[in-house]
Formats: sequence, C-alpha cells, structure tokens
Amino acid sequence: MIQSKLPTTGVSIFSVMSRLADEHGAINLSQGFPDFECAPELVAAVAASMREGHNQYAPMLGVRVLREALSDKIERLYGRRYDPESEITVTCGATEGLFSTLTALVHPGDEVVLLQPAYDAYGPVVQLSGGTPVFVTLRGPDYRVDWDDVRRVVTARTRVIVVNTPHNPTGMVFDRDDLRELGGILERTDAVVVSDEVYEHMVFDGRTHESIAMYPDIADRAVVISSFGKTYHTTGWKIGYCAAPRAISAEVARVHQFVTYAVNGAIQRAYAEFVRRDPTAGGVAPFYQAKRDLFLRLIEGSRFRPLPCRGTYFQMLDYSAISDEQDSDFVLRLITDHGVAAIPLSPFLHGADPGPVLRFCFAKRDETLRQAAERLLEV
Repeated sequence: MIQSKLPTTGVSIFSVMSRLADEHGAINLSQGFPDFECAPELVAAVAASMREGHNQYAPMLGVRVLREALSDKIERLYGRRYDPESEITVTCGATEGLFSTLTALVHPGDEVVLLQPAYDAYGPVVQLSGGTPVFVTLRGPDYRVDWDDVRRVVTARTRVIVVNTPHNPTGMVFDRDDLRELGGILERTDAVVVSDEVYEHMVFDGRTHESIAMYPDIADRAVVISSFGKTYHTTGWKIGYCAAPRAISAEVARVHQFVTYAVNGAIQRAYAEFVRRDPTAGGVAPFYQAKRDLFLRLIEGSRFRPLPCRGTYFQMLDYSAISDEQDSDFVLRLITDHGVAAIPLSPFLHGADPGPVLRFCFAKRDETLRQAAERLLEV
C-alpha cells in the first residue's frame, strides 16, 4: 500500500482548466501562457546554437555566458552584483528553482510563511520537506500585505518567508514601503526570504519593480527567483534561475543537481544573447499593459467588476453581480455555458474564503480577447 506524501493535493488547477477548455472548445484564458509566437529571432538563435553543436549536457549551474548576462542585468536593473561563478543557478523553470530552493532550506519542523492567494506549488514543496506552511491571507480588492499579520505569525521556528511580486494571481505589486516592512520583520528572525519575481518585467502604470536584490539587508539572506518564459513568450521552454549569496546558492545547487542536473544549453545561449541585447526587456511592460487595457475596454458593460491589476498578465474579475455560486462551480458553468475558461481563486488559498473572484489571463492575441469578451458580455 502506497502512503501519499501529498494526500490532499490533486492535479494542478491549471492542467484541469486547460483540459476542460479543450474538451468544451472554450477560449482558454485560464492557464498563463500566450497563444501567440515568440520572436522569430529567438527561435533562430536557438537553432543556430544547436547547429553549432551545443546539444550535450550544459554545465550544472548553467551556461557561463547566460550566468554572466544575468549578473550584468541584475546589477544594471537592481544594483546588486551576483557572482556568475558561484551565486547564480540556472534551473528547469522557476518552479524547479522554487522546489530546489525550498527543499534546500526547509527541514522537518520548520515553518514557512506564505502570503495567500499563493501559487499552488509553494505549499506542497514545503510539506514534502517536512515543513509547515503558515498562511497570511491578503484581502481584496487590492490584496495589499498587512505586515502586522505577518509579524503575528513569525516565530522562532520561521525558516523561510516566501514573497511574490508582481503577485500571481492578484496582480498586486510590492512598493518600497513593503520592502521596508519586510526588512524590519527580518531583523528579529533568522529567516531566509524566497522571492518569486518571474513577472518582474510586467509592471504597469508607471510603477517600477522593487526587487529584493535592491535591498542589501534582505538580499544578503534571500534567494531571488525569476525566469525567461513570461518575458520572452516561451513558457514551454522551462528555464529559470536563482540568484543568492554564495553560501545559500551552494545549497540550492546541491539539490538542483539531483533534480534536473542541467537544462537545455542551446536555449540558454539564445536567452543570453537576448538578455545582453536588451537587459531591461523594455518593451514587455507596455505590450502587456496594452493587452490589459484592451481586455478591460472590451468587457466594459459586462456584469464582471475588474479588480486592480498593477502587474503580471492576469486580471481578476469579481462576478458577485452575476451569481452567488462558489468560484469552483461558477468557473465550470462559465466553460460549459459560455465557452470561456478562467481560473478560480480557491486553489490559491488554504482555509480562506476566495470570494466571488476569477483569474483571467490576457496574454492572448487581440482577436482571442475580443472573442472572449463577446462571450463574457453575455454572462
């Protein structure tokens, strides 16, 4: 008889909703991937790297030219220099980076503070390492962090505090005050921060991304995790990275080497070329802000109420004017009766009421958004 290590964890909601979208022929605004292609030059760069013979194992920590490009980029954008030789680990997507990092840091009996709604990978990884997730719930409509709530749950057993900015699924973005509050909490703990920053280049309305790397007192005991899939519209290529001080980075690498060992070297080299060419990824934020604004204009006159979206490529919509159904029921009816797939908020929460809110991905072609909006106007 097999005893499950994750007995309460089922198949990811993202897989479930994409499968249902396919089954019902629904427009898929659920799982966070674009329905348009990446830059042809990026594909050409990967092909060129393959033709040049970069088809065997890459170095375990990542291809040197990519680690150097990332080191330069992070220093330019956020002011901190990570040693490309010992402080950057290239991983199989940000999720593997999170898995390797939390597995390296969390021991049985440790507590890990998670700000929920939270990406659904955080909690299970903590549990697999014998740790205890401790949840702080962010409240709508703006989902700002109440740092007094965080202070109340931090104890001598707190090993890690996980933060995510820009925040999936809510679109909330940390500001300087948030980072000052976090720094103050850390002063009385031995905790390490794990900062999920995969949407770092998707911050809207004149705001800037406040990376943990910008704050030395936090960065000295933090792992900053990001990836390339969101920035370059290549979510299926699954390459991310962890940046951390040498001692922490060494522990992350110890785990990483036994999870994937190394990731696709040809793609790493192509990404390095693009990071070198445009380290700020300056076109990404206006591109997705235009997508957000278009989607919001298209659903004007519907009974959905948009919540603030300051970053990411997700828009939260309140459906309380339409139905008092639970989000898991309403989202299924939206697929079967109206042909639009979204993500309910409840899978991002533990023991908290999600409210009448769904998450919609606007990383889609304009025509896809128009078709989806036409259907949402009829709900």
